[in-house]
Amino acid sequence: MKRVIIIGGGVAGLGAAYKVRRAADEGHDIEFVLLEKDGRVGGKVATEIVADEWDPVKAGARFIVDGGPDCFLTEKPAVHRIAKLLGIFDDELPTDDSRKKTLILSRGRLFEMPDGVMMFAPTKFVPFATTGLFSWPGKFRMAMDLLIPKKEVPTGAFNDETLESFVVRRMGRECLDRLAEPLVGGVHASDPAVMSLAATFPRLLEMEQTYGSLMRGFLAARKKVEEMRRKYPPKPGEKPRTFFTSFVNGMAELPEAMADGAGRDNIRTGVTVTAAVRTASGFEVTLDDGSQVEGDALIVATESWAAERIARQLDAEIADNLAAIPTSSSATVSVAFREGEVGVDMDAFGVLCPLVENRALLAATYSSTKWPGRAPQGKVLFRGFVGGPHNQEMLDRTDDALVELVLSELRSIVGVNPDAEPLFARVFRWEGGMPQYTLGHLDRVAQIEERCAQIPGLAFAGGSYRGVGLPNCIESGEKGVAKVLAEWGIALEEDTVEEKRVY
Repeated sequence: MKRVIIIGGGVAGLGAAYKVRRAADEGHDIEFVLLEKDGRVGGKVATEIVADEWDPVKAGARFIVDGGPDCFLTEKPAVHRIAKLLGIFDDELPTDDSRKKTLILSRGRLFEMPDGVMMFAPTKFVPFATTGLFSWPGKFRMAMDLLIPKKEVPTGAFNDETLESFVVRRMGRECLDRLAEPLVGGVHASDPAVMSLAATFPRLLEMEQTYGSLMRGFLAARKKVEEMRRKYPPKPGEKPRTFFTSFVNGMAELPEAMADGAGRDNIRTGVTVTAAVRTASGFEVTLDDGSQVEGDALIVATESWAAERIARQLDAEIADNLAAIPTSSSATVSVAFREGEVGVDMDAFGVLCPLVENRALLAATYSSTKWPGRAPQGKVLFRGFVGGPHNQEMLDRTDDALVELVLSELRSIVGVNPDAEPLFARVFRWEGGMPQYTLGHLDRVAQIEERCAQIPGLAFAGGSYRGVGLPNCIESGEKGVAKVLAEWGIALEEDTVEEKRVY
């Protein structure tokens, strides 16, 4: 019996565990043991269900509070594939696009993001020309993207630059400060001045080389989307396809189902790995209670800083590259109110606060608008984001202080009635939770992968390498298992069939 030790119970580790389970179900003599330091699985995917005790007449009414990611990108198939295998595909929840609107704070005022903006490039003239989000000089500078020649990249040369360099070069500083930074940099909670485009949004670099202009590239992309919608219109009664997708019972429904599917008997929570060494037959890890776990393979599916501590005992080169991946900390603060008291038009998905506005709040989501069923009728739920690479000191505050900070910002920026009393608040902290894909990141990852290729049975997985989204993390865990199985000469039936899109 071959045993795979998996360290980390987030979706990357669970993706690895579930793939091992599927290999066992195919008849291979293989098992896993998953070790997770927290008392639950899911990692940064955390959901709390709060009963609506403020309206006892409506039995069973509840709030669904996501503390980490509240969705995944619909176009990436990994979550859909796993959801189908686990029988929770029908629980996938699209956004309520009938109320879709994004507000951006600019010079102290809220402006609706113009219709037709794709990432940070306008594709419709009238909304772009009439918006007050940008100054007229800023608009003219953005339009210059149509005339500025593409960057010359020598044949065979690696093309990369920072988000700041790219956007300022093509569309100007105002576009970066007012749109690209909160929209693109905010997804990765990253500093545009050091953020590697090749590691985060390589499509932008490719678009410039292909079309010579971002606006022309996104116009072409918009036409393709419109053509696909005409060619494949939604069927009557079919669930709408939206840009983001969640789950009816919150995002934690996914890791909980993955843990059930993999087998909870092989999952140990509340245990911390203190050491890991290579042995003649594989690997041995030591836990904080002094016990050891032996296995034939080891998959480390933790944050890069935690992986570095483990890797330091296994391979110095891997550890050095892991240590070179910086991280930032952040927190989400969810606050609920009675709808009649907030005094805010709730027909929006949320507010983005660019760094140039110098606000403590990075963004706020109108959770009960964006996702149907997140709050009982007559109640609303907001979620604020604080922290990030430029505001790490925010995390030094107490939970109560963070709640007061977010409340103050919601009142000042969004317009929440100062007299509205919160029904409850929930704070989720993510210390060192967001890897920063800085320049050189892909080289560091390649060196980690090259070293792992030389060490049988060893793999690293998670959001620190080739994508921070949930689909990327699941696939990274699966790839770690695939590497190990290939070394053992095991070919899975599911891997011999070309994967098809399932959504």
